Amino acid sequence: MFFSKNFKKFKKVKHCFFSRKGGFSKGIYRSLNCGRGSKDSKKIVKKNLSVISKKMKISRKSLLLMNQTHSSKVIIINNKNKRLKIFNSDAIITNLKGFSLGVLTADCVPIILYDVKNNTIGCIHAGWKGAVNGIIENTIKKFKDLNSNNNLYASVGPCIGFKSYEVDISFYKEFLSNSKKNRIYFVKKNKGKKLFNLRKYVHDKLVKFKVKVDHINKDTFREKSRFYSYRRSRKLGDSDYGRCISVISLTKFGLN
Repeated sequence: MFFSKNFKKFKKVKHCFFSRKGGFSKGIYRSLNCGRGSKDSKKIVKKNLSVISKKMKISRKSLLLMNQTHSSKVIIINNKNKRLKIFNSDAIITNLKGFSLGVLTADCVPIILYDVKNNTIGCIHAGWKGAVNGIIENTIKKFKDLNSNNNLYASVGPCIGFKSYEVDISFYKEFLSNSKKNRIYFVKKNKGKKLFNLRKYVHDKLVKFKVKVDHINKDTFREKSRFYSYRRSRKLGDSDYGRCISVISLTKFGLN
């Protein structure tokens, strides 16, 4: 379990970047796999999500999750849609108290957000594709649509580290076609490979919108005992991989 230094100061929100420890899954999913889209036992994943709900001190029905597809879609959760079983998006936002918003990752970037002025929370699933296509910009715009006078904080959770994220030249060229300025997020590894700094890429997008950012600077690829990793599972030849969960909620009580 990992916590943001900034978010720990806010009494109206609870949050946690959960590791893979403390659950019931076996084998390649050991142990706190929260990925309903994985091939793990659905029953065990439900048990793991119940563990998360208890830690966050909410009912399981109040833990709201997304069907993440690397899109740029953002959903605002309100009284009309709060009982949906899953949200087809890569970011969700709410000002409803007593609910937790969850984002599932296995190398991609989990981001939690809090608008201090308007007591509104959000979370983002930001892989390279979603980040390029505007998931961060769209989420901040939705916060501003709710209230333009805001004060946004973000915490960027565990994700694949710069030294672990090896990409080919076509990937590099695709980023440069989007903007030549993106060159700063790459360093050369060898003739055919580059290393990509996804964390900094995401950080800079947030800072551009004057969001106050801190980091849980952990590398999901390198820290096998703590985190699931899509890239590591492919390298090892595993048939599938688990997902860690990061959660933020508005407490029903509490004063700043």
